[in-house]
Amino acid sequence: MIDFKNISKHYSEQIIFNNESFRINAGERVGIVGPNGCGKSTLFEIITGNIEPDGGQVILPKDLRIGYLRQHLPDEFPGRKLIEFVADAVPELAQIGERLHALEHRMETDAAGDELERALKEHGELQSRFEQLGGYTLRSDAAAALSGLGFSEDDFGRTVAEFSGGWRMRASLARVLISRPDILLLDEPSNYLDVPAVEWLYRFLNGFKGTLLLVSHDRYLLQKLCTVTLEVNNGMITRYPGDYDYYRREREYRRKTLEAARLNQEKKREHLRQNINRFKAKATKAAQAKSWQKQLDRLDEIILPDDLKFSGKIRIPDAPPCGAEAARFDEVSFSYPDGHKVFMNIDLQINSGEKTAFIGYNGAGKTTLLKLLTGRLKPDSGKVVLGHNIVTGYQAQEFADILPDDRSVYNIVREMAGNAEQLAAVPAVLGSFGFSAGNMDKTCGVLSGGEKIRLCFARIFINPPNLLNLDEPTSHLDIAAREALQEALAQYKGTVCLVSHDIEFVRRTADIIVAVRGRGIRKYFGDYDYYLEKSARERLGEKEENIITAASVKDGGGRERRRERALRRQELAAARRKAELALKKVEERIEKLEFERAETVELLAGDRNVDFASVNRRLAELQSELDRCTAEWEKAMENFDEIMELNAAINA
Repeated sequence: MIDFKNISKHYSEQIIFNNESFRINAGERVGIVGPNGCGKSTLFEIITGNIEPDGGQVILPKDLRIGYLRQHLPDEFPGRKLIEFVADAVPELAQIGERLHALEHRMETDAAGDELERALKEHGELQSRFEQLGGYTLRSDAAAALSGLGFSEDDFGRTVAEFSGGWRMRASLARVLISRPDILLLDEPSNYLDVPAVEWLYRFLNGFKGTLLLVSHDRYLLQKLCTVTLEVNNGMITRYPGDYDYYRREREYRRKTLEAARLNQEKKREHLRQNINRFKAKATKAAQAKSWQKQLDRLDEIILPDDLKFSGKIRIPDAPPCGAEAARFDEVSFSYPDGHKVFMNIDLQINSGEKTAFIGYNGAGKTTLLKLLTGRLKPDSGKVVLGHNIVTGYQAQEFADILPDDRSVYNIVREMAGNAEQLAAVPAVLGSFGFSAGNMDKTCGVLSGGEKIRLCFARIFINPPNLLNLDEPTSHLDIAAREALQEALAQYKGTVCLVSHDIEFVRRTADIIVAVRGRGIRKYFGDYDYYLEKSARERLGEKEENIITAASVKDGGGRERRRERALRRQELAAARRKAELALKKVEERIEKLEFERAETVELLAGDRNVDFASVNRRLAELQSELDRCTAEWEKAMENFDEIMELNAAINA
């Protein structure tokens, strides 16, 4: 349990927290939301003691172990190997290990009598603590976490300093996740994750038993993981006892209630003022006028929360007419100059009006696909063919780099005008993306994330495209701006190809999924949920002709479909029994190994004449076997979860 009592914090004239009190109960999963710069990260820094509040206090239980992932990591990283950096998630273990070795040496050499008794007792206590902190499993836990976050086994031996900032963030995330904290503080953990890694992170956090505090713009994680939502806004912290969807509904209801109450209060104020002004000069009404004045003074001001909805409407101009086919990849292969092969003989057709999301691990080639599509890269062999009257527009992942701080909004768009007609249209295009005449001289350095994304779109649409290519368009956007962009793209009639790590954005925007993997691609003719279902079945080794989509099941209709569904249930029931048996066998093996390990540790603590070297070798063998069985159990559990998800889809 964490108690915040009358917390206040100010930066210059900005009020971050103003005498706020609330409680986080043990085991709660708390999503923390609010506009950029409102103080979400500051809240974490106060919890960890890195920042002192100006007033009030935070009360934490003693010996609380905190795992904390910051939004911004230091530039300097140790030159240690990746696996060693992540496995060293609990520094206390190294101290315990050194002390254990020292005690073992003393017990084998010169300890006797009471000294030996004390050494044995301390050794037993430290051995138990070492096991409790995961000393025997941290390395295998580190390997599993790194693999889930997209690292290959070949990466484990590389130094952390060799990786880019985004991959260092993943390494730091893996290190925090396996540290077995009592409370886990994650500040934008999905910022540098691709879709498969976000899915893995969700599954990991879903099994986390401690208290979780999550600052994120990722609506998928907020909705799927959090049972409590804290809104940080305008110096206030408001607690909502529900997930993100509940928070949105309840916040809107509260706002409307407060607006009505404020309106009634203003009417009452005005009525009291009129009575006071009317009767204060009359001697017979002087006492009554004073009473009315006291009533007026006692009325507390009702403060409305800031409107978190995106203030600027994103209106994407109509797409110019074009042919039925937007683009086509014919036997395309591509390699970078360093020899890294990305694609081998891929074929892909993109039809006009489709909204396609490219998903896959970072480095798989998603951005390369967009660059090939827009002509920024040329294939080694094969060809990329654009359809009739296709005009491409491209927003790169590093869109902020094309908006120098000292350039004006008007000049950014003006540079893209190719003729006099487009030059004359610059003010109108800027206006369609929410920039009024008074804002056109604003420099890029003072723009918010939402304003920058709108400016990038205006820059693209000065020459309106009908094939829009977007690489991580939601980067640097808060939730409200993401939802505004999502709505605009849903209404856009042109063709869209996008790369995004925001799962909810992909779910709400794309109707076609292209999975990029293994130097190839696979097109799924459905949305993200359809892709998840179908790819899960593919991992189970099912044949194409036996796959029935959840959508077709929901549609119902026909004896043949009912027969197929019944057959599918029988197949899943058999697969479930097989998966349960596999789980049971490996769990029984793990239980036996853990029992033997506990007996061996007890032997170390209780027998003076034990051969410590031999016993410790056996402990190492047991741990190695446990690591292997644990990895086997994780695979079996993942297989079981996939079967249960498919079963739920069939019965939906």
